[in-house]
Amino acid sequence: MSPTLPNLEIFPPLRAWQRKAMVEYLRRRSDDFMAVATPGAGKTTFALRLAAEMLVDGTIDAVTVVCPTEHLKTQWSQAAARIGIQLDPRFKNSEVHSSRDFHGAVVTYAQVGMAPAVHKRRTITRRTMVILDEIHHAGDARTWGDGVKDAFEPAVRRLLLTGTPFRSDENPIPFVQYERGQDGLQRSKADSVYGYAEALRDRVVRPVMFMAYSGETRWRTNAGDELAARLGEPMTKDLIAQAWRTALDHRGEWMPQVMRAAHARLMHVRKNGMPDAGGLVIASDQTAARAYAKLLHDLTGESPTVVLSDDDGASGRIATFANSDQQWMVAVRMVSEGVDIPRLGVGVYATSASTPLYFAQAIGRFVRSRRDGETATVFLPSVPHLLGLASEMEEQRNHVLGAPKEKDGLEDTLLERAQKSEDALGDLEKQFEALSATAELDQVIYDGASFGTGAQTGTQEEADYLGLPGLLTPDEVSMLLNKRQSEQLATQKRQEQEQAKATPVAVVREAVVQMSAGERRATLRRQLNTLVAAHHHRTNLPHGKIHAELRRLCGGPPSAQATIEQLEERIATIQTL
Repeated sequence: MSPTLPNLEIFPPLRAWQRKAMVEYLRRRSDDFMAVATPGAGKTTFALRLAAEMLVDGTIDAVTVVCPTEHLKTQWSQAAARIGIQLDPRFKNSEVHSSRDFHGAVVTYAQVGMAPAVHKRRTITRRTMVILDEIHHAGDARTWGDGVKDAFEPAVRRLLLTGTPFRSDENPIPFVQYERGQDGLQRSKADSVYGYAEALRDRVVRPVMFMAYSGETRWRTNAGDELAARLGEPMTKDLIAQAWRTALDHRGEWMPQVMRAAHARLMHVRKNGMPDAGGLVIASDQTAARAYAKLLHDLTGESPTVVLSDDDGASGRIATFANSDQQWMVAVRMVSEGVDIPRLGVGVYATSASTPLYFAQAIGRFVRSRRDGETATVFLPSVPHLLGLASEMEEQRNHVLGAPKEKDGLEDTLLERAQKSEDALGDLEKQFEALSATAELDQVIYDGASFGTGAQTGTQEEADYLGLPGLLTPDEVSMLLNKRQSEQLATQKRQEQEQAKATPVAVVREAVVQMSAGERRATLRRQLNTLVAAHHHRTNLPHGKIHAELRRLCGGPPSAQATIEQLEERIATIQTL
């Protein structure tokens, strides 16, 4: 007996981007359609509405959803059941067909890659719509990509979904259309795009405030040499990798200090607007995850949920956490993509993985909006590459084929090897021994702007940032951060003037010369943000657009990564606008 057709009248109202994309899809009725929408925008609802429409009008008889993980199979099945589409999340490759009690099945890319002929037979047997969730995963392995292409070539309809339509390699993604640009490179082409910037403007997602912590790190190489570096300062990629890993070592002071700050932020948010807010620590490997869980237990007195692998038990723990009032979860990769925990409001990015794809998917766990005014806060190491990704949250990327490799790229560095696997992380740790690390709040990144602080942990200045109101509109967040920057700059100028009155000019000049590069950059970032805020009040242009225009005019990276010379040039430029 076939399942009852879904009732279109019980569907929730569609958002504007979903209606527009659906109209475009129904107008074209092509075999392949790729919808790119930022995490939290509602890709699942959009896909299920299309599937329901075509089941009702007889265009298709069955639906197959392909997703990256076992947990997402359950999530898709539950979401579909709520609106009358029955999908089997337990379908096995050993079965010939889905039970007739279901409209179709939910499977993983790995499952398809292992037995593409099974899924091809199912696709041929019934007129099938295939929903390829996070389609970029189809390029993760040759067998996955070839399997997906072979299995679903006969499908009546293919809907491609992704929040991040780019990869860190050049493996082509099946069924994705590529167009060659004037530079000769091929870029993926989407049929519908709804980016983070648009979703933020529509208040579909939360704004994210990044709190970047630097600090002094010390480690010993396998040759016996002891090295020290300040996290976030310019250095070679190998030294960045080692300083980064030293900071993330649970035996130092960096992680405990950042955990205390993150927990203080979580408690403040819970008391001021988000009473059920939860926190998530994303770890590099299982050993680190267990160690971080112990740190949190010692700090809070509550044992956090720990998710170490993609299995049925992990899926259940995630679901339990999502529906509970528990404070913290610690996870390894499991929640970096697709997992829906709307109450997540605070995160600690305690992993050495830093590809744009991984970072975007990880931060995507915190942006799902429930009510106006909720702001997510993510704590991360003050590492140049991460700061750049945080500053470019609103930029839309595409998958590029044939891009030339940079001569000094990450491929041959310890940093790149540290991103590839847990075994590589172990190899990296064997090459040096972490000795110590301290933490201090280096800068706050919001809407592409960097608000330098240099605040020591436990100080009033750090507490001021951790105590930002729990419910603010995006404009209010910008205004408050700029106000604090202006106050800090005014205080600094007043202190300098008082010192100048009491100190000989030669001594004052010597003090300025002796200012560290980090202090100088923080001061210049404050000055730049104050000038951007003033320009915003004159022109009503968003802060992010002003910073983007300055980058266009002057060149260089976001202000979070900019050099002293680049910041000085932008300050001079904005004064002429």
